[in-house]
Amino acid sequence: MLVVGQESAGFTDLYHRVLTMPVGELLLVLGAAYLTINIAFGLLYMVVPGSITNARPGSFLDAFFFSVQTLSTVGFGDKAPHGLYADSLVTLESFVGLLNIAITTGLVFARVSKPTARVLFSRVAIVTQYDGMPTLMFRAANQRGNQVLEAQVMVNVARQVTTLEGHTMRAFFDLPVVRARSPLFLLSWTIMHRLDESSPLFGQTAETMRAEGADIIVVLSGVDETFAQRIHARHVYSADQILWDKQFVDILSLLPDGNRTIDYRKFHDVRDDGGAPTH
Repeated sequence: MLVVGQESAGFTDLYHRVLTMPVGELLLVLGAAYLTINIAFGLLYMVVPGSITNARPGSFLDAFFFSVQTLSTVGFGDKAPHGLYADSLVTLESFVGLLNIAITTGLVFARVSKPTARVLFSRVAIVTQYDGMPTLMFRAANQRGNQVLEAQVMVNVARQVTTLEGHTMRAFFDLPVVRARSPLFLLSWTIMHRLDESSPLFGQTAETMRAEGADIIVVLSGVDETFAQRIHARHVYSADQILWDKQFVDILSLLPDGNRTIDYRKFHDVRDDGGAPTH
């Protein structure tokens, strides 16, 4: 979504920006900050000649690598501060180094420890007859294969509506599902909404949903047993991703030994009512 005219939060929301940026970008930011600190202190060490013993006069590289040793608390011993000015800089840089380690460790831990959901949604949703009633259906699967406890799903439709005053706006409507909660979300879950008289989609067709720019918004949440924390997953089906008069291909089968198996290779496959599978 393109947002125009919104002011950037800048440094006021820096923590959120860091946690949401890609891992590669985060590593680049941390690396750039580390280099910037060492370059700045390297230049400060050069302000007073002779501040670093065994350093070549006027050598920025020697000052830079001495800063690296000081910031990282390595201290190989070949170079050392000389004089009050250098000792003061070393004291300041050591403090900055402690802050840098604490901040970097905290950010990396926050990114690694943040619970994430790996929920697979079917590429399309379908509208088909179920118990004699047109029903909107789509699939969800837990890709990790562990248990998601107290799973619940919320489904809404967002579409353009016109008020009595003639104003056009985008509105959201709840779509109650047949089973909104599951005590144990382990493998697959087919989520269904009946298009009866109480449904906001009652009387809708593929053409009317496209004309209204309708989107089906799905939010699934639950407690991941591994993290023992609540996870969330979201998916959106546009009107073009809703197929009418189709059925999902069955992914559950019975083995000769009596055990049941699930074939996720057919997870996204649909077929015409009474017809052959399509991909």
